[in-house]
Amino acid sequence: MLPYICIPCLPLFTISLPSAFQLGFQFKGSVSSCRVHNSVHYFSEQITHIFSADLTQRILLCINLWGQEMKYKDENKSGRQPEKSSRVVLIGIMFVVLCGFSFYLGGIFCSEKNKISVEQVSKPGDTREAEKTDSSAIQVKSVSFPECSVDLQDYTPCTDPKRWMKYGRHRLTFMERHCPPVFDRKECLIPPPDGYKEPIRWPKSRDECWYRNVPYDWINKQKSNQHWLRKEGEKFYFPGGGTMFPNGVSAYVDLMQNLIPGMKDGTVRTAIDTGCGVASWGGDLLDRGILTVSLAPRDNHEAQVQFALERGIPAILGIISTQRLPFPSNSFDMAHCSRCLIPWTEFGGIYLLEVHRILRPGGFWVLSGPPINYQNRWRGWNTTIDEQKSDYDKLEELLTSMCFKIYNKKDDIAVWQKSSDESCYKQLDAPDNYPTKCDDGTEPDSAWYTPLRPCVVVPNLNHKKLSLESVPKWPERLHEAPDRIVDVKGSHVSDFKRDESKWKNRIKHYRTLLSVLGSDKIRNVMDMNTRYGGFAASLIDDPLWVMNVVSSYAPNTLPVVYDRGLIGTYHDWCEAFSTYPRTYDLLHLDGLFTSESHRCEMKYVLLEMDRILRPNGYAFMRESSYFVDKIATIAKGLRWDCHVEDTEDVNNKEKILICQKKLWYSQQNS
Repeated sequence: MLPYICIPCLPLFTISLPSAFQLGFQFKGSVSSCRVHNSVHYFSEQITHIFSADLTQRILLCINLWGQEMKYKDENKSGRQPEKSSRVVLIGIMFVVLCGFSFYLGGIFCSEKNKISVEQVSKPGDTREAEKTDSSAIQVKSVSFPECSVDLQDYTPCTDPKRWMKYGRHRLTFMERHCPPVFDRKECLIPPPDGYKEPIRWPKSRDECWYRNVPYDWINKQKSNQHWLRKEGEKFYFPGGGTMFPNGVSAYVDLMQNLIPGMKDGTVRTAIDTGCGVASWGGDLLDRGILTVSLAPRDNHEAQVQFALERGIPAILGIISTQRLPFPSNSFDMAHCSRCLIPWTEFGGIYLLEVHRILRPGGFWVLSGPPINYQNRWRGWNTTIDEQKSDYDKLEELLTSMCFKIYNKKDDIAVWQKSSDESCYKQLDAPDNYPTKCDDGTEPDSAWYTPLRPCVVVPNLNHKKLSLESVPKWPERLHEAPDRIVDVKGSHVSDFKRDESKWKNRIKHYRTLLSVLGSDKIRNVMDMNTRYGGFAASLIDDPLWVMNVVSSYAPNTLPVVYDRGLIGTYHDWCEAFSTYPRTYDLLHLDGLFTSESHRCEMKYVLLEMDRILRPNGYAFMRESSYFVDKIATIAKGLRWDCHVEDTEDVNNKEKILICQKKLWYSQQNS
């Protein structure tokens, strides 16, 4: 019961000072009202009774105290002299402190009476009775979510083609993120396609996938002469072709490595591929120690990002349009566009300015396709040689004005390098210069629904290890504390070292809890609320990759993640993630609900986790025991099988909830 002194569970109360000085203390509430006698001995006896009584008895005791006060007043009226002033003041202060303390305790526990019982979730084989459930845990009614209709099998809430007509077509803004309002959210389970099978495992998946898992024939029919993929029987095969890869993607990357020697020695580690196709370029680079974020917009026919993730290659839905990409400044070592059809010289070169922002000083921008090698290619581009020469000259002029310089060029590939020379950026201060330097009010790393700006984000060259030339080579950079850690509020190099040690210890324990970790059953992994990327770093030798997510409301640690040679993105988990359904084998979170459950309902986050998790995939959730039961109850409604485990520290108040998503098929197809 509630440990308060005749105090109802109310948010407000008032203290009557005149009465406090005269009699001790007066408390007023809407349910009961009590006053405490000014005798210390009498008060000590009554407070003992009140604390040991149940709620009804406490109210009666309060009434009794109130009656004693009335008697005290009557005695005063009959001629009895009041206590000395100093004693009254002292006792009054004591009453105020004690009653205030009791009200504080009551406030902590007052909500307990409204709890709803919940079936306890425990370890396998745990026989504890329901009565032993932690009384401090959130309790919630069981819930069951219906199946979505089969036409939502590839539903992407924030990039839904069915809602495109609501938004403008200028600069393809309709293809950017536009999330539905709360009242329009789908509270149902996304079904897999009819005939869906467990994905082919890495590394075999890089070359083939099940047709029924991604049943899109458009690329196979429209790009058959370019060998993006081909359909044979029940499978799609990926021969490594592409518009600019007539001899295969490996030959294309071999030429690129000859132009950029840093791709061979660990200098170049992170890359972004804008307009990725089926991500063959990013897939080939994995064997060369380069981790690529393949980027493409949601479309009606091609499903480029879905093919990439089905193959086990990192990818995310996105488009350079009117908003910044969800990445910090000075992050990628290399950016690539292979006939990606982005109009680089239009709109004042604003798309190039975004590439400049996310590319670290000394990083490379690689372009193949129009207008590169226009002298030999213009006839196949349905244009004239003069038009292509004009486009190339405009491109070169814009790049020079942004402090890019030509690095190398051969055949169909041209490479520019972003300058790390401070003198070049000082020239941007000239009044007639375009583009201008961004002012101090422009936050370089702000990238969540942040509009593109027609200005150059100048890198902070005070960080000695920011430029590509000075960053430690891979894999050494994974374990060195980046300079930019000091930009994170409250963070120091010592925090980085502690975090790294903590995650090594945790992963050792996690492997005992999840036996498939490290096997070919886990390929696409997401750390839903990383700090420095410690979870991903501790799994670096496993045959998997990790998408590190930093909350748009959390301290900005994503630059540290990229400086370590890992990849990630900003995101708000009150919204849908920029990916297709069924794209991740393992979702990991560490205190996500503890830190952000106040911002939106937990069911929306868990429904989104279910959407992006592959059937038979795992959710590995480390949370305070306060949240575990509620998460597990909602998870049952998602058709997940869950069990609770202890952390590596048995005295820790956190628990680990491990859930596996079941494979089920829509009844609408039967």
